[in-house]
Amino acid sequence: MIKLLGSRGASAVMGIILATLGASSANAQSFGGFSLASAASSVAATLARPAVAVTTAVRLGNGSIVQAQPAQSVTMSLTPNVATEAAWLRSAGWPLYALVDRFGAGGSLNQEENCMAVAVYHEARGESLEGQVAVARVIMNRAASGKYPGTWCEVVKQPWQFSFVNPHSGQFPSVDQDSAAWRKAVGVTRLAVANAVQSVPTDCLWYHANYVSPSWGRRLTRVSQIGAHIFYRS
Repeated sequence: MIKLLGSRGASAVMGIILATLGASSANAQSFGGFSLASAASSVAATLARPAVAVTTAVRLGNGSIVQAQPAQSVTMSLTPNVATEAAWLRSAGWPLYALVDRFGAGGSLNQEENCMAVAVYHEARGESLEGQVAVARVIMNRAASGKYPGTWCEVVKQPWQFSFVNPHSGQFPSVDQDSAAWRKAVGVTRLAVANAVQSVPTDCLWYHANYVSPSWGRRLTRVSQIGAHIFYRS
């Protein structure tokens, strides 16, 4: 960037970024309670907003093109990062439910993320957000463990593992994508995928509802109970 803009141009760009983030931080701090959506929007807009390039170039006799004067600005786009933004918002005092609401809005999920969100929706939409994050983490842990299929979709669709999945076809029941429950599942999925919130440990691969008592539970080590779900490691 410094080679492209010159030291003064690079300093100006970084100054704009830091000033904008500082303003966003001030806004986030100033909203009492948890009505902080405008602060998050400011952060996301800052990270995604392109600037307009303004510069003048001339062609030399040898055909080379050089700037006739330093650029006043440069076109750039910084892609929002869920982990980075979530960490910033948590440091500003945002609780989990505000983060879930923030990241449950906008954009689409890829196929793997969608499988996880569907699982969270059907398995845990009646649970606390902490419990929903834990279910998402179990899916991720299984895929990374080497003991289960290697993708989130394959983990969720594995026969007889998740009760909402048709064990013969692997088909999912429908979800109400206009519901608050689906929005929460999307937000939980994005936060889990980004490792943006702490949850059950990476060797936690199993859980069941507290109103059943499967025989395999007696062979495992209980990690914790979150809401109606009991989580285990081997």
